[in-house]
Amino acid sequence: MSEASRNMKNPHKFMGVPRGQIDWFPIIDYEKCNNCGDCVTFCAHGVYEKKDGKIVVVKPKNCVVFCQACLKMCPIEGAMIFQPKKEVLKQIKSIKAEIKKKTLSK
Repeated sequence: MSEASRNMKNPHKFMGVPRGQIDWFPIIDYEKCNNCGDCVTFCAHGVYEKKDGKIVVVKPKNCVVFCQACLKMCPIEGAMIFQPKKEVLKQIKSIKAEIKKKTLSK
């Protein structure tokens, strides 16, 4: 895969909403993270990289919506967090309503 392809926005949709519009991605608490790299090794979607010995979320929109597998693999409780699912569902419903409104007005 070319560098240009990797840097393109995620073309996938989740519940009918373009993935790039959904705020679902991990946030690292650097006061707790021990930079072990388990999340980097485990995540098959390239969300994380280790840069200068520090774990960094480099492709947040590659994160699969509602997946928290890396959180379960992390040996340090609270080292990473995700947005509350309830809030993300609310956002998705709002975006879907806006998409529907635009479609109907055409």
